[in-house]
Amino acid sequence: MTEQKRKLEKLAGVKGMNDVLPQDAALWEFFESTVKSMLRAYGYQNIRTPIVEHTQLFTRGIGEVTDIVEKEMYSFVDSLNGEQLTLRPEGTAAAVRATIEHNLLYDGPKRLWYIGPMFRHERPQRGRYRQFHQVGVEALGFAGPDADAEIILMCQRLWDDLGLTGIRLEINSLGLAEERARHRVELVSYLEKHVDVLDADATRRLYTNPLRVLDTKNPALQEIARNAPKLVDFLGDESRQHFEGLQRLLKANNIPFTINPRLVRGLDYYNLTVFEWVTDKLGAQGTVAAGGRYDPLIEQLGGKPTAACGWAMGVERILELLKEDDLVPHEEGCDVYVVHQGDAAREQAFIIAERLRDTGLDVILHCSPDGAPSSFKSQMKRADASGAAFAVILGEDEIASGNVAVKPLRDTSGSAEKGEQRTVPVENLTEFLINAMVATAEDGED
Repeated sequence: MTEQKRKLEKLAGVKGMNDVLPQDAALWEFFESTVKSMLRAYGYQNIRTPIVEHTQLFTRGIGEVTDIVEKEMYSFVDSLNGEQLTLRPEGTAAAVRATIEHNLLYDGPKRLWYIGPMFRHERPQRGRYRQFHQVGVEALGFAGPDADAEIILMCQRLWDDLGLTGIRLEINSLGLAEERARHRVELVSYLEKHVDVLDADATRRLYTNPLRVLDTKNPALQEIARNAPKLVDFLGDESRQHFEGLQRLLKANNIPFTINPRLVRGLDYYNLTVFEWVTDKLGAQGTVAAGGRYDPLIEQLGGKPTAACGWAMGVERILELLKEDDLVPHEEGCDVYVVHQGDAAREQAFIIAERLRDTGLDVILHCSPDGAPSSFKSQMKRADASGAAFAVILGEDEIASGNVAVKPLRDTSGSAEKGEQRTVPVENLTEFLINAMVATAEDGED
């Protein structure tokens, strides 16, 4: 292949790392504005951490024998100084690292939230990508079941705000470390009796992370997992009281839930409460949000012992649900499209467009695609296609008279209709457009 031909080859994006195109932006913006509004309602503050962290943060925080650390992290050696670095696979460890490093808890507990891209090296499939986006919350410094209940209620409010249905809540308790240790002995002993039928994943996890065997998706192992010793039977009084307190708060707020004794989550830092919000609408990737309590993590990463809980949700999966339920919002067009012809009209069009923007109107100023003057007919086609409510038209006659022509492009229902064209003095244009848009909005409400 010649060098010239190689340069002309079309380049494609990395598989599993997707572009968000303009036609999809309205859905992303709808979700982001809705979730940010919900987070403000609960008093959460935004935190933004780098997408690259030291690899040790995740091996120490998430756990070295988890799937994420063993198989899914994008890790590399920094050629500048030899540091082991990783593209963040999740947000909790990074948020906790920043909290410790900047002493955010010196004046009391914190409610934090984040949104951004995460990275995992796994086979791309619907709702599961190599670069994906998460929204997460972290309630740091709160030890009681009330914090667990609050973060669960936040999710329910978000589903309601988005209009989503068919998402159900599953909860469980992982108890405390000593309780899990007693359960682990019994669980390993039980699984050893069935070692001849365990699949490769279960065999690999048998002595390193046996709890994860209970969460197997292999149909052949479902009965074994169902009959395994249940962690709930090993919980002490403190863990039981915490779990029962959570259940009382959920019931008091009319939040339906199912106790799933096999729900364990895939990260080492969880204790006590764990939960998942799941749906049947996305096939195998049915979990849309998950979280729980992770009291050991802050001390594990070098901070003072501090209680904490939180959740994360996959943005792409929720957007799939919005599409599935036909909840994709209509993308609003701009307010005004400015059509012009002639050098003098073009100069005046720039001035008018800026003045209209100064008042808060959204304005598209026509620019010729090929650099040559565009006809009024072709410009009006673009004005119609833009979704603008009004076209402001300037030509030689308008420049000579000090007026502009204003043509409505939509009726009150938003459909394309040819309204009556009006001649308006330039100095009255802003007032005329604002009054016309207010009147249109009021007609639409009627």
